[in-house]
Amino acid sequence: MRKTVYMPILLASRSFSTTARLLSSAVRLRDYQEECIQSVLSGIENGHKRLGISLATGSGKTVVFTQLIDRVKPLSDIATQTLIIAHRRELVEQAARHCEGAYPDKKIDIEMGKLSASGFADITVASLQSITSQDRMLKFDPARFKLVLVDEAHHIVAPGYLRILQHFGLSTKQPASPNLVGVSATFSRFDGLKLGAAIDEIVYHKDYVEMIGDKWLTNVIFTTVKSTADLSKVRTKGRAGSGEFETGSLSEAVNTNEINDIAIRAWNAKAAGRKSTLVFCVDINHVVSMTKRFRHYGFDARYVTGETPIKERAERLDAFKRGDFPVLVNCGVFTEGTDIPNIDCILLARPTKSRNLLIQMIGRGMRLYPGKENCHVIDMVSTLETGIVTTPTLFGLDPSEIVSGVSADEMREKRQEKEEKTAELPDNSAAPEQPSGRNHKITMTDYDSVFDLISDTSGEKHIRSLSQYTWVQVGADRYVLSGQDGSYIRLERDETRDPDSARYIAWIVRALPPGTKSPFATPRELLVSPTFENALHGCDKYAQEHFAHVWIARRMRWRDGPATDGQLKFLNKQRPADDPLLPGDITKGKAADMITKLKHGAKGRFASLRAHQRRQTKAELAAELEQQQRLREIVTVGPVLH
Repeated sequence: MRKTVYMPILLASRSFSTTARLLSSAVRLRDYQEECIQSVLSGIENGHKRLGISLATGSGKTVVFTQLIDRVKPLSDIATQTLIIAHRRELVEQAARHCEGAYPDKKIDIEMGKLSASGFADITVASLQSITSQDRMLKFDPARFKLVLVDEAHHIVAPGYLRILQHFGLSTKQPASPNLVGVSATFSRFDGLKLGAAIDEIVYHKDYVEMIGDKWLTNVIFTTVKSTADLSKVRTKGRAGSGEFETGSLSEAVNTNEINDIAIRAWNAKAAGRKSTLVFCVDINHVVSMTKRFRHYGFDARYVTGETPIKERAERLDAFKRGDFPVLVNCGVFTEGTDIPNIDCILLARPTKSRNLLIQMIGRGMRLYPGKENCHVIDMVSTLETGIVTTPTLFGLDPSEIVSGVSADEMREKRQEKEEKTAELPDNSAAPEQPSGRNHKITMTDYDSVFDLISDTSGEKHIRSLSQYTWVQVGADRYVLSGQDGSYIRLERDETRDPDSARYIAWIVRALPPGTKSPFATPRELLVSPTFENALHGCDKYAQEHFAHVWIARRMRWRDGPATDGQLKFLNKQRPADDPLLPGDITKGKAADMITKLKHGAKGRFASLRAHQRRQTKAELAAELEQQQRLREIVTVGPVLH
C-alpha cells in the first residue's frame, strides 16, 4: 500500500483522500487549457527544452501543468519522474492535492520542511527553500527525470532556482536533460532580461483581459481614487532609484489616518455592499492601522500578515471564505497562489511601480464564484510623477486616468478612443501597405517639412505614459531609446513570423569606438513578448541596468535647459536658412529627442509619407472618375439629364 507522506501539512477540514477523489472526478479541461498543453507538447517535439506558459491568475495553471505530467513522454526507460517546484507552502500543498487527484495510482512525495522525499517517487513536489538547503537536492538523479515544472515561474531567475536548473542540466539547452516548463501569470521579462537564463521559449499566452472576454474569469469593474499621498520623497530600490518603492519609506508616506480614511470612504461609497473585500497594504504597520480605521467606522475588518501563526491564518481565511466578515486586510500574503474565489472587491491601498505586482493583486478577485457577478477594483492613485502603475495602465491608458465603475470592456473602449485620437501620426503611416493588426482606423497627417515631422510628439504620448524613459517613436510601431554613448534599444512590432499573431521584439544596438568600419555593432535580440507592455517593461529594466539614468530619464533637470549650440546647428540644417532656431526656442531635452528621430530615418519616413500622399491623391481622383463614369452608365426611368 502506498504511503501518503504529506497528510500532516494539509490544512483542509476534510481528509486529503476525499479531496483527491473529488478533484479526480471533477477535472475537465477547458478549451484553452487543452490548447496550452498541446502548445507545450508541440514545443517539446520541435526541440525546445525550456518552455514558459503565460496564463492569467484564475486560469487553472496548476491543473494545466499537472495534466502535462502524463502527456510528456519519458526520455528513456528510467527517465520517467517529474519534479514540481514552488516557492511557497500554499503552492506546494495545492500542487500536491492536484497531483493526487489527477494520478491516484502514482507515488507522490513532498520535499518541504521536515518532510523528506525519497528521490524515487513518480512525482515529487518540493519547496524551493527545502530542496536547495544543505545537500537535499543530491538525492534526485537528473537521469531519472523527464519533466521539471516550476510554479509562479517569474521567480525562476532567482539564485535558488538557477542552482536547481544547474543540477538538472538545464542551465543551457541540452538533449539529455529533462524538459522544463515554467508557469506564471506575470511572465514578463521584468528582471533585467535574465529570464533567458532559464526559459528559451514562451509557447502559450492568454492574459486576464482575454479570459474576461471569454467568460473564464469574472467581469471586473474599476474605480480609481486620487489620494493625497505625497510620494516625491519615498525612497526607491535599484540604481538611481528606478526600482520599486522601499517598503518602510512608502509606508511612512501612505499610512496616515487622513489617507487611510480616504480609502475607506471611497470603498464605503462605491463598494460597501460587497460581501468579501481584500485590502492590500504596504507593511504590517499599515495593515494594523487600516484595520483599526475600518473598525472605527463600524466595519468588521480583520487582518493576516506573514507573521500571523499558520493555524490562526487558516482559521481567519476559512471564516473569510464563509463570509463571516466582509473585509480582510493583508500585506503581501495573498499576491500569489492563494485561491479565495469569493472575493468580490479589491482595495489597492498601496501604490506600486511593479506591473506584475499590480496584476497579481487584482488577479485575486477574478476567479468565478457562484452568485458573484463581478469584482470591483478600487485603486488609490497617488502622485503620478514617480512612475507608479495603476489599473488604467494595464489597458494601455495613461496612469492618470480617473475612472469610476468602469468595466474591462469600457476600459478597452477608452483605449481605442485614445488610439483613434492619436492615430494621426506619421509613424503609423510610414508603411501604409502593411496593416498593424489593430482594430482602429489610422488616418494620415500632412507635414510640410522633415522638421515638422520630428517636432510632433504625439507618437510618444502612449509609451511615455507607461515608461519613465525618453522613448521616441521612429516608425510604424517602432520606438527607440538612446544611451549617452550612441547605443540604443529598438522596440518594434514583429509580424514577419506570423501576421495573425504579431508580437513585439526588442534589439540592443551597441555603438562602436571611433575609427571602426561601422559605427554600430550587429543588433542583438533582447526579447520577444506577446504584449507591448511586457516588452516595454523588459526594455526598461535592461536600460536601467546598462544605460546612464541621468541620460535616459525624462524628468532630469538638464532636459529643461536651453538647447546647445551643437544641437541648434544640427537641427537648423532641416530648416530654411532665413528661419533658424535661436537659443531659447527649444529645450535641450526636446532637441535630443528630435535629433534621435533624424538619426533613425526621419528623412526617409518623410519621403515615404509624401510618396504615399501622392499615391493616395491619385487613387482618390481615379475613384472619383470611375464613380462618375458608373453614374453615367446607369439607366433610370425619367427625363434624361443633359
